[in-house]
Amino acid sequence: MRYGSDVLAAPRPRPGQAELPRVPAERGLVIEDGAGDFCGAVVFCEKDAVTLEDRHGKWRVFPLTSTFLLEGRPVRLIRPAPAGAGAPRRTASGSVAAPQSRAKVARASRIYVEGRHDAELVEKIWGDDLRDVGVVVEYLGGIDDLPAIVTEFSPSPERRLGVLVDHLVTGSKETRIASSVASPHVLIVGHPFIDVWAAVKPSVVGLTAGWPDVPRGQPWKEGVLAAIGWPLSTGVAWQRILGSVRSFTDLEPEFLGRVEELIDFVTEPGSS
Repeated sequence: MRYGSDVLAAPRPRPGQAELPRVPAERGLVIEDGAGDFCGAVVFCEKDAVTLEDRHGKWRVFPLTSTFLLEGRPVRLIRPAPAGAGAPRRTASGSVAAPQSRAKVARASRIYVEGRHDAELVEKIWGDDLRDVGVVVEYLGGIDDLPAIVTEFSPSPERRLGVLVDHLVTGSKETRIASSVASPHVLIVGHPFIDVWAAVKPSVVGLTAGWPDVPRGQPWKEGVLAAIGWPLSTGVAWQRILGSVRSFTDLEPEFLGRVEELIDFVTEPGSS
């Protein structure tokens, strides 16, 4: 038997057989697999596959060429269409994407965030914008390292340093450390969340009741995973959370505003 050039292509209908309706796999669309064994909402739609999440938080990946059931009727899923023809491309932060150009030399000014997860989230939403203005984002590895980093960095009017800190609230250790290194060339801002996970809107990861409260003195991430019933692996959980984020609309305003403030600070005229 000879095969066509694209073995993943949707099969052609037989003579006399109607072609199934084609439905864009928009995020949040509730659909069943063709056998009716799995029902869930669309989480991702990639070139050849679609990922569904059921009401228990379980994910399953299906070939995009599979037959699905929408309100009990067979359909084919297709990738959602991009923004309207002629519309400017926008980055995940909502900014109009700049035309592609040669790589830019990094600015002397920098942005630091507290940990690797913070850096990955900033990269996912603002990465295109930061590359366009030549700003590098690094992470501290812990707020305790901040004084030594500021001293080594030697901030100046042409060499600004912006820092994003978790849980920057009155009376906290983070606030005391931030105050000790404040200067006109260093901007330290923070969000109220105990961890950057909570900067992601809970509904984005399927938590209708919000991020759970964790008793004081208990590790927050492990407490969250135990409360919501996810596997007790913070690495796996973070990849799931990060993978659910698609644009700035998936993040809390308190986090968005602080990152935008830092970007403005390190790119003000006169900084380099």
